[in-house]
Amino acid sequence: MNVDVIGVPIDLGANRRGVDMGPSAIRYGGLKKAITNLNIGYKDIGNIDVPIPESYDDFVDESFKNEEEIGYVNKSLASLVRKSLLEGNLPIILGGDHSIAVGSILGTQSVLENIGVLWIDAHGDFNTRETTLSGNLHGMSLAASAGFGALEMTGFKPKDVNYVNPKKVVLIGARDIDNEEAILIKESGITVFTMSDIDEYGMKEVMVRALEIVAADTEGFHVSFDLDVMNPNEAPGVGTPVNGGLTFREAHLAAEMISNSKKLRSLEVVELNPILDHMNQTGKLAVSLICSMIGKRILG
Repeated sequence: MNVDVIGVPIDLGANRRGVDMGPSAIRYGGLKKAITNLNIGYKDIGNIDVPIPESYDDFVDESFKNEEEIGYVNKSLASLVRKSLLEGNLPIILGGDHSIAVGSILGTQSVLENIGVLWIDAHGDFNTRETTLSGNLHGMSLAASAGFGALEMTGFKPKDVNYVNPKKVVLIGARDIDNEEAILIKESGITVFTMSDIDEYGMKEVMVRALEIVAADTEGFHVSFDLDVMNPNEAPGVGTPVNGGLTFREAHLAAEMISNSKKLRSLEVVELNPILDHMNQTGKLAVSLICSMIGKRILG
């Protein structure tokens, strides 16, 4: 296996600044050494060029801001993800806020055509212009990738590339979903396992069910891992922390089961905010989870 690491230092899709430094924190956490120690080929493509809000005159801090800039970034990302896959590699995308998922997912879909999506997140990110309470595009990216809502985010998508099938999308770890967003999620056909489901059934059973959905009758699946799915004491450096999240072991069990499935095709880790972190605790956690998803085991 060879991996291509793609950094997307963007915080244009959220209210709180700082997640643009997430890719650097994950690299600084020892990503290259950890992956090469697994005898996996490693190539860092570098960071996508992302506009700085203060550098353009029309920047305003209001709802639906930065659509054009986020679209530009996602178009670039989708192209790099596509290139990586066509070369037979595994793209690992480092965010940045969750608005980048549109580029990651549709870039993967453009090559494999029929993918599943495993969305591991405290939030649904299934808002639309009509349902959003904040107007932040990082809360609309899953909906847009599945063909709902803020389709302005997907303007770069070629007409012959389909949106992902909602019936092949699974959300794991949800515990903070807006009321109208919840209605749209139920109507869409995606499968949701909340933290209550994990408490009731256990992470192993939830992952067995989830992997059956995203891996069966697909060309593989994309994993979108938002670090705010973790309990804040495990991952303090996130933009939108929510109490009652995954434990370290639950997250690693999920990661190991993803690896065991042999159908992971692309991976992104997002929403790391080093400004809020403690001695890069969350950055190092991101490195360990990435390694577990691509094959690291306790006994090798």
